[in-house]
Amino acid sequence: MIVLREVTEDDIPGLERLSSIAAERPPGFLNVPSDPEGWREKISFSQHSFAGKLESPHAGKYIFVAEDTESKHVVGISMAASQHGTKDSPHFYFEVGHEQKFSQTINTGFIHGTLSLKIEYDGPTEIGGLLVDPESRNTPDRVGRQISFVRFLYIGAHRTSFRDHILAELLPPLTKKGKSPLWEAVGRRFTNMDYWEADYLSSKNKEFILSLFPSGTIYVTFLPADARNSIGKVSKETEPVMHMLKKVGFKYLNQVDPFDGGPHLVARTDEVTPIQKVAPLAYGGTLSESGESETDTSGIASPKDAKPFRALSVRGVVKNGALYTDHPGIKSYLGLKPGDAVLYMPYY
Repeated sequence: MIVLREVTEDDIPGLERLSSIAAERPPGFLNVPSDPEGWREKISFSQHSFAGKLESPHAGKYIFVAEDTESKHVVGISMAASQHGTKDSPHFYFEVGHEQKFSQTINTGFIHGTLSLKIEYDGPTEIGGLLVDPESRNTPDRVGRQISFVRFLYIGAHRTSFRDHILAELLPPLTKKGKSPLWEAVGRRFTNMDYWEADYLSSKNKEFILSLFPSGTIYVTFLPADARNSIGKVSKETEPVMHMLKKVGFKYLNQVDPFDGGPHLVARTDEVTPIQKVAPLAYGGTLSESGESETDTSGIASPKDAKPFRALSVRGVVKNGALYTDHPGIKSYLGLKPGDAVLYMPYY
């Protein structure tokens, strides 16, 4: 059984194992700690976020894990930040545009691609940090879908703690050595830093971006071909994620990461399909108690106002405002009995 829940300190060994997997990927794939103390700090903040113990409701940073109850291993992780982009830590991106030039004298014109640095101090909610153990991919449990979608259930259930837009930053194609063509063409020339070094520093302090990055228009024409071709593109590994996000309402709005050119997908929070479908129900009991024998829906269920947060991916029937399912974890893990309030979000 795969259970979905908020992270705890007991998960640190499993998170370190996932960190080692991320370390084998190209730089920039996933910015996670590689040491227990780093995880301990992030977990503490996440627990305070779930418990509602922060001064600002939009300061929350939530870490979700998927646990295999048989092996006791953490097999997936995802994250959500209530707001990405504040006065203390702005949200930077390149706006992708074009500029048309024409000379009547020589009857010649060109359309030049452009990049312009933009800053937001009142930014959107952000989802990211998605990683699934390779052994748990492409299995009937579909761990990746579970750990990705559980964030939408939580956002829908705690709507006032999140902003009116959601951002997802996607990874572009990188070289075999993990280098970003756009960074090598632009970022390195203005910071004299390696891509991975700058990416790590930006998670702590973004002042250098504002101070050193070009503030005027960058003409894409002047960039090498590999840098031009990476702007707004995603890596093959990221294509399924982009497809899933677009399917539920995210769009590419000509905004890219200023470091590597990866596309930023944005959606209005209330227009994300799974969030729209989050519904309060009662737990009705088993399928036999509903008079049905076949399931007609699949999604994620969680006890209403569950503390600590916990959820399950279930198949069942929704009938007369109640959810019926034979999932064994409904009682043993969620602790639900017939009549209890439950939040349910179908996948699509």
